[in-house]
Amino acid sequence: MNEVVFVTGADHGLGYALCEKYLGLGFHVAAGKYPENSVNLAELKKVYPDRLEIISLDVSSTDSVKNAYSCFTGKFSRLDILINNAGILGDIHKTIYDEIDYDDIIRTFQVNSLGPLRMVNVFLPSLLNGSRKLIVNISSEAGSIGNCFRKNWFGYTMSKSALNMESALLQNELRDKGVRILLFHPGWMRTMMEGKLNENAPTLPEEAAERIMYHIDKFRDYKGDLPPYINNDTGEILPW
Repeated sequence: MNEVVFVTGADHGLGYALCEKYLGLGFHVAAGKYPENSVNLAELKKVYPDRLEIISLDVSSTDSVKNAYSCFTGKFSRLDILINNAGILGDIHKTIYDEIDYDDIIRTFQVNSLGPLRMVNVFLPSLLNGSRKLIVNISSEAGSIGNCFRKNWFGYTMSKSALNMESALLQNELRDKGVRILLFHPGWMRTMMEGKLNENAPTLPEEAAERIMYHIDKFRDYKGDLPPYINNDTGEILPW
């Protein structure tokens, strides 16, 4: 198999699990890593030395994304699947009665909303050369305005809503070129989003990755004006 997938935020959690699953299926995988020392990916590289390419990437930096693309095109001539997985939680505790950290909110937008936009903007030539031409944006139920129940989480919720709108805009522009876009609420996972492992979450990243890959195939022929906004736990379409 010569298909190529690029996964951002690949050094741990869902991103790492997706890399591992796609490698197991025979894909070539480009793994965007943020930390300088990613032990997990280094170990995975030993298992798949010829099909895993580890690329330094900070999606909040346009220069970093451009440098990552230079590294990518030095190895690959096409991109079949782009998975925009990198994300941060930001402050989820302050309410409107507190002194809000606006720099924290801006940083959250830089990663969660503008990061995927940078990736599509820069990697689009390679994506258009691919066979699948698929963009997978890892959003969240927290970005659903129709299902909003929270009173804070300002940076995270608003940045995911912005990612949803971004996905709709991109589909409007790229649909005629054969590009498909899927949005996922991946489920509540045992990840390091809060800086420590959330052991109360019911879903392992490996389980979420398997479901995402299942739904990617299930929604292969989805037709709609908006990209499907998929609840990964149930397969249902979430309200925007």
